[in-house]
Amino acid sequence: MFDPYKIRQDFPILNQTVNDAPLVYLDNAATSQIPNQVLDGMMAYYREEHANVHRGVHTLAERATQSYEGSRQKVATFINARSAADIIFTRGTTTGLNWVSQFAKSILKPGDHVLISLMEHHANLVSWQEVCRETGAELVYVSLKEGLLDTVDFQQKLSAKTKFVSLTHVSNVLGCLNPIKELTRLAHQVGAYMVVDGAQAVPHLPVDVLDLDCDFYAFSAHKMMGPTGVGILYGKEDILNQMPPLEFGGQMIELVSQESATWKPSPWKFEAGTPNTVGAIGLGAAIDYLNALGMDVLHAHVASLVTYTLAKLQSMDGIVIYGAKDPSHHIGLISFNLEGIHPHDVATALDYQGVAVRAGHHCAQPLMAALGISSALRVSFYAYNTFEECDRFLEAIIKTKEFFNGTF
Repeated sequence: MFDPYKIRQDFPILNQTVNDAPLVYLDNAATSQIPNQVLDGMMAYYREEHANVHRGVHTLAERATQSYEGSRQKVATFINARSAADIIFTRGTTTGLNWVSQFAKSILKPGDHVLISLMEHHANLVSWQEVCRETGAELVYVSLKEGLLDTVDFQQKLSAKTKFVSLTHVSNVLGCLNPIKELTRLAHQVGAYMVVDGAQAVPHLPVDVLDLDCDFYAFSAHKMMGPTGVGILYGKEDILNQMPPLEFGGQMIELVSQESATWKPSPWKFEAGTPNTVGAIGLGAAIDYLNALGMDVLHAHVASLVTYTLAKLQSMDGIVIYGAKDPSHHIGLISFNLEGIHPHDVATALDYQGVAVRAGHHCAQPLMAALGISSALRVSFYAYNTFEECDRFLEAIIKTKEFFNGTF
């Protein structure tokens, strides 16, 4: 059985008090916590095999290289990529999406369309704004309907002019799971590339990029029990072979003369300079940890927390919930507001009670505007959260409402 209390023993950071109350960490959609097993794996690299990868033939360099490339293979297996050659280490989801949009500059021309949605994170929006501005292409937005992507609107706006479709797999505000496999099929019918922001999906769901058939898929380690500063861009081999490198220097070079240079094959041609070796190793250790838990049972546990909490919030007066009413459309998170109280004030009041949640526009200002708000609260769950913590959160919401309404 899935036992979050046993899992919590691997996360010492959770065993502390905040403002004289036991910490309830419910900001996992922003950054998840890191288990001892991942921390130990990273420290083992520093203590036993710290060296520069790919460059040396001595023992430490070879060990470091094996660990680094071993993590690449773990990632490939975890998302069912064709091979490790399709896996590029990046600084995070934002970097991966930016690299794809830079590649798009060589393809887009005036009159072409890039299709995204109103629910996109700024990382999957601003980069496309800039590319469209530079190329003369048009950025086209798919509308929302009842807290979900409007698939009818998607089909109506998809056309022969569409060269790139770039969508989130799971919204970081609404929590909805977009039907990427079907949308990819439609995009490919008009010859468009499909790009997926998987930052909120990979931590919670089994992801199979071959089954999705997407052309690119980006995600970050720090949302899936790994360290910050490292992420993944998956790309299909034939497309990666077309993409030029975006940075130049050591490691990515095959041959250099005074006049020119040639590049190594993918993925190494995209990884100039000394990489974040310990970050990659930490990501590999996080994947080991998640595999040991089991992604299906992890998802089921988190879904039960969401279902329980959403029902309680829906029963309260003065709570506005964003997204679909069905809890199955809230993967790992719930966004909401308390009527008449600024989200930052609510988040501060919750923090006084030891409960950590997110408040703000969540790097999704166009979505906020479409919802008619400037910011929102977000509570997000992970493997180590419990029903007891859900109750603590809900009790803190009630006390906060009473305080601001003068009935405390």
